Amino acid sequence: MSTLTISILITLVIIIFVIIIFAAAITKGYSYKHTVDQLEDNPYVKKEEDKTEADNERS
Repeated sequence: MSTLTISILITLVIIIFVIIIFAAAITKGYSYKHTVDQLEDNPYVKKEEDKTEADNERS
């Protein structure tokens, strides 16, 4: 085999390997179950009582 043929084969193997890894990463990303925190559990959301107290203090 010539050097060119060996280089082409090695390049094709690397390309196929990258495609397989890419497909595996995409599949894993789509299979991840995303969740959303409840508003009651979120410390960054002010509760309704806090909002009314803040509004009363501004007035």
